[in-house]
Amino acid sequence: MSYEAKFRVWRGDEGEGELKDYAVEVNEGEVVLDIIHRLQATQAPDLAVRWNCKAGKCGSCSAEVNGMPRLLCMTRMSTFEPDETITVTPVRTFPVIRDLVTDVSFNYQKAREIPSFDPGDVKPGEFRMQQVDVERSQEFRKCIECFLCNNVCHVIRDHEENKPGFAGPRFLMRIAELEMHPADASDRRQIAQDDHGLGFCNITKCCTEVCPEHIKITDNALIPMKERVVGRRYDPVVWLGSKLGIVKKGQDTPSA
Repeated sequence: MSYEAKFRVWRGDEGEGELKDYAVEVNEGEVVLDIIHRLQATQAPDLAVRWNCKAGKCGSCSAEVNGMPRLLCMTRMSTFEPDETITVTPVRTFPVIRDLVTDVSFNYQKAREIPSFDPGDVKPGEFRMQQVDVERSQEFRKCIECFLCNNVCHVIRDHEENKPGFAGPRFLMRIAELEMHPADASDRRQIAQDDHGLGFCNITKCCTEVCPEHIKITDNALIPMKERVVGRRYDPVVWLGSKLGIVKKGQDTPSA
């Protein structure tokens, strides 16, 4: 069964743009990305949209559908009423290049600023991990870097001036993953707070709500990381122990 859907799609570039109305055929079982592709094929061949896998694993087709950050390839048309007008716009936090394509280079810049995994003096094959530590890293590594969490984070969505000093939920989660990894020898609490803006996060959980991989970013990464920073900075016993070299990484606060 097919029907004609009403779409309103953002058209424009970094200078200016507007929402344009289209009527597009919809077939059973299709997703929003299918309709955008049909729109390109039949009415708007110059419509720009970023996509790759169409399987919810590359994170490329991030956009906002009726104001909600989503992956276009995972948003089924069956979730909308046939007579509903569906508005598709680019993610708001990053500059528009053209139409639905935004410049997400901010995220890759932040990724390069994070020190890589540091195994210390441990040689391959010598280290053993508990299963709970394995599962924690596996959860964080489900991230497909769609950057929807960074898109909804009001710290950078509403305050462009915060971008230089705030890594966003995705990369604060990466720092937390490394900090809580028992095989990583580096202490990342200070850089999380001072260099990547962990203190800006007020744990509204909006990042968790939009994650297509259902990662508990706030509860399992950001809050435990805040606890570690607070323990190191404000607990006088821990502070003194760290200065004397008695307290080492992971000993002053629980892993999660």
